[in-house]
Order: sequence, then structure tokens, then C-alpha cells
Amino acid sequence: MSKIQKNPSQIIKNLIFQALTQIGLKDKLKLSLSDIETSHSKDFIYGDYTSNIAMSLYRMLAFALDSHVSGGKKSGVIWVPIPGKNWRSPIELAEEIKNKILSEDMIDRIEVVKPGFINFYLNKNYLLSELDRIVKEEKEYGKLKLWQGQKIVVEYTDPNPFKEFHIGHLYSNTVGESLTRLFESMGAEVKRADYFGDVGMHVAKSLWGLRQKMSRENTQLATLKVKTLKERIKYLGQAYAKGATAYEEDNKAKNEIKNINYLVYISAQNYMREKYNWEPQVNYKKYVQYKESELKEISEFYQIGREWSLSYFEEIYQRLGTKFDFYYPESISGEYGFKVVKEFAKVFQKSEGAIIFDGEKYGLHKRVFINSLGLPTYEAKELGLSIKKYEDYQYDKSVIVTGNEINEYFKVLLKVLGEIKADLAKKTTHIGHGMVRLPEGKMSSRTGKIKTGEWLIEEGKLKALELINSDEFTDTDKEKLGEIVGIGAVKYALLKHGVGHDIEFDFKTSVSLEGNSGPYLQYTYARTRSVLRKVKDYKSKVLINKLELNDQEISILRTIYKFSEVVTDSAESYSPNLICNFLFDLAQKYNSFYNDYPIIKSDKDIKQFRLLLTVAVSQIIKNGLYLLGIKVPERM
Repeated sequence: MSKIQKNPSQIIKNLIFQALTQIGLKDKLKLSLSDIETSHSKDFIYGDYTSNIAMSLYRMLAFALDSHVSGGKKSGVIWVPIPGKNWRSPIELAEEIKNKILSEDMIDRIEVVKPGFINFYLNKNYLLSELDRIVKEEKEYGKLKLWQGQKIVVEYTDPNPFKEFHIGHLYSNTVGESLTRLFESMGAEVKRADYFGDVGMHVAKSLWGLRQKMSRENTQLATLKVKTLKERIKYLGQAYAKGATAYEEDNKAKNEIKNINYLVYISAQNYMREKYNWEPQVNYKKYVQYKESELKEISEFYQIGREWSLSYFEEIYQRLGTKFDFYYPESISGEYGFKVVKEFAKVFQKSEGAIIFDGEKYGLHKRVFINSLGLPTYEAKELGLSIKKYEDYQYDKSVIVTGNEINEYFKVLLKVLGEIKADLAKKTTHIGHGMVRLPEGKMSSRTGKIKTGEWLIEEGKLKALELINSDEFTDTDKEKLGEIVGIGAVKYALLKHGVGHDIEFDFKTSVSLEGNSGPYLQYTYARTRSVLRKVKDYKSKVLINKLELNDQEISILRTIYKFSEVVTDSAESYSPNLICNFLFDLAQKYNSFYNDYPIIKSDKDIKQFRLLLTVAVSQIIKNGLYLLGIKVPERM
């Protein structure tokens, strides 16, 4: 793993900060290192980095004109109580900052340009040393130790058993898995958590529909058990659609489903008692009259359906490259939540027989935590989950990824958590991702006409197979390649936008070998591997600092060193799209270079350099796509 190394941006910020300390502005304006901003220049003629610190400080100092110097406005002189310091323009201040900056090996030169930018140019030797690091460190390049010692738990995906894995779950999984890998790359110890709704009305509707469907078709559980998992899940989906429709249209069915709902909770409690020796907190039995034979039947259907659903989800997780460390059923979090609300009753209020949190006092919504029947709501369950997760893993940070339609709800939840466990609230961050829109429009699981997450994966795979028309692949290889490219296309399309934005998913642009797409990056990687397979020793030493490099080669060198910096920015801002932007830019530059210049057929030393450049680009694309949860094909 890489040593803890400051990237050029951090070093430049430190140099500027030291210069401001010498000038006297650090103490005068109470500046900290976080006040220093740098960015990459849009054009390399203006350097690798630029800072507008002189202009920012000039504006900060301008308030003193009228209060300290008579006629100061007319003269344009800024007064500061530092002997001998009178800057008449931002560019004069920029020049003084430049003159006070200490020399640094990685910096070739510093220039000041109007109206006061300070531009920094990295030297060729530094750029070449980063090329050497990439080649040597391989998959370890970009792994940092900046967060070493931190414990993070990331909760994501959160599907509902008895219902199919919808596109929102796929989006949550894609974002959560990428964030997890980014945090790991920063050196943190990260645990993956999956919260699934194994109780609730959706389960009751499914079980009601299942009983009705099996009765009408004269089907036994034994018959269903021999079907494939995919067929069983489809059957459950049809049962849910049947139950959901009946609940809306038939009062008798509605009441039956409500009773089944209580029996589901009782079944879950019995399971927890047997497996975890858990003492139930909520007395669901007092709300429903039932026969033991009915409870036994519902319990059997419930346990089998739950098992099928979780196996189905696990198959999808395996395809997506996710392996969870913790699984949290809603049945357990509800018990925890009920206990917590009772324990911290002073935080809540009673209202019409329910227990609520009056969020309106804080500019938020009112939310019910225990309903008028005395039962825990979804809010209480989420609260209990926060406590349970910390019991299992004493984290420094908890990140929760969900759809952004419950952003406001989470604001209330975090406020309540802050009143109960302030330390946990401070450690918790909610990330709300956008919605995925398809050309066909929104589909409903209530009617059974739903476009699932699995459907999107399969469609991506089918479209990817259309791109693979080479005879060099066997049918088995094509199948594997289609899986890699199809899933990569879907994941990349979901991640290349900011996490909070809605997405108009388009297969034409997403599953394409051109443009900003996953397959384009995978194809670029495969191209680099094709080049490298044609030579035996592409890592042999060459005195590359003696070579005259062309503009495209220098442009690639001025891009690849930024990878660690982009990884850091992506992790700190929860923005996998920054990795996407970086990789797309790098791939474009490499492909342009590849089309314009020979690699293997060039002269010996330049050939060796171009091979090393190809190795570096190849490795960074592979490392970057891994952070997005995307695999790379050796051939395409």
C-alpha cells in the first residue's frame, strides 16, 4: 500500500500558507490551511495548478479602505496594519506571495498573471516519477492511508423480501458499493450492511396472495420448492401483485391481510426467540385473534418465502460484486426501535394515542414513532437500526444510502438520534440518490408490471452481446464478456452523474463503445492490454528523462498523477462521478495518442516510454473502474 504522501495540491496549499504566515496575513486575517484553495488549470499553458488566494484576500482586506485611510478609495491603496505592506492590486499581493514561497522539488516554476492568479507548473521529473510509481505499485496505486484507523459502516441496497429487486435497489447498491471501495482505498476499515424489510404490509399482501393463488391452482409448497429460484421469485411477485390489488379493492381481503400482518410479526418474533434468545418487546398477539393452525401455516409460508427472497438477493449481489458483512432484518430493528422510544420517552410527545416527534419546532416534519395501536413505525425501526449497528460495530462513521425521496424523513430521524445519542448522530451521514427513469416510464410492482433491477442488468447484457461480434470468442467467453460489459455499462451510467440527480437511462448511450460510457473505458483498457501482449518486456528501464516528449504524451503524464487526488476528492465528497470524469478524460487522451502515434513500431527508447505510458494508463483505468465496482475485460 502507498505510503502516506501529500499530493501536489496539498503541498502547494502548504507552501502558500507558509508564505502568508511570513507576510503576516495568516495572523491578521486568522487564516487556516482550509482557507487556501487550489484548482487544476483548465489549460496547461496556465500551469498544472492555479490559486486565486491573492484576489480572495484582497477582497477581504478591502473593508479597511474607508475606516482606516483617508482617501484610500481614490488612491486604490489597501491599508493593513502590517508595516510596509501596501498592495495596490491583487496582482501585487500575488507577486509578494510568490516571492515568499519556498522552493519545492516537484515545482518547476511559479507565475503570476492578471488579475492575480498564481499558477504552478510541475516539473518533468516529478511527472516521470509518478509514472514509475504507477508501474511499480500496480493495483496498490491510488490506495492511501489518510483514513487509516477509521471504522466505517455503509448501509445500502435495502431490498424487501417477497418483492422483486427493483431498479432503485440496484442504484442504491451501485452507489453504496462504490463509496465503500472508495473509503477502503483511503485506508479505512469498512463494513457493508444490508437492511431488508422482512415484515410489513408488503409481506402480508404477498402471503395473502400466495395462499389464494396456491388454492385456486391447487398447488402445494412441495410443488413450488422444486421450481428454479427465478420461477419461485416470479411466483412471489405475482402473489404480491394479487394481494396488493385485493387490498385496494376488496374490504374483506383488506381485513384478512391486516390480520396476516400481525401473524407475520408474531412469526418473526418466534424466529428471533428461537435463534437469538430474544425477548419480544411488542405484544402483537393482543391485536389479532387466530388459531394456532393458521399461525403455523403463515409461519411456514413466511419462513420459506423469506428464505427464497434472500437467496434471490444473494445471487444478484454476487453478480454485482457485493458481499455484505451485516444483514439487518426490519423485524429486529423494530424491536430495538420500540425499546429505544420507550426508554427515551421524554424526547417524544403523545398525540391522539400515538407517540410522535414534533419536528416542526426545528423546521422539520412531525413524525409518528409509535402509532395509536402502540406499534413501532418505520421511523422507530430506523432509529433502532442505528443503535443496533453501533452495538455490532463501534464505527467512527455511518453512511446510509437510500433514494432521495426520503431525504426529509432522514433529517427528522437524525434530529431524534441527536437527542438520544448525540455522538451517533454526529457520526451518521445520509446520502440520497436520485431516481432512474426509463423510456417506457415508471412501472408498478402493485400491478406486477415492473421493470426490475435484474431486468436492467439482463438488458444491459443483451445490448453488450450485440457489441461483441468477433469470432475469436467462444460462446462461453461471449457470455462472460457480455456479463462484464453489460453490468459495467449499467453501473457506469448510474454513477457518472452526481449521486443526487435523477437519471434518464438510455441504452443507446450507456451500452456504447463511444462517448462517456462504461464499455468505452473497458474497451480502452482492452486496447492497452492488446498492445502489451505484443511485447515481452514492457517494464524494462529507459532514461525517459532524456527523451523529447510530444504534447500528447505530456498531456497524459499531466493527467495520470492526479488519480490519487481524485480518489481523495471522491471519497471526501461522496462523489463517484469524479472518478468517472477522470477516467473518461484519461481514456480520451490515450485513444487520441494511440491513433496519432506508433507505439510498438517507434524507436527503441521512445517505444519503451510509450509502453510504460500504456502500462500506467491501463493500470489506472483498472484501478479506477474497480472503485466504481466495474470489472475489466482483457479482450473485447
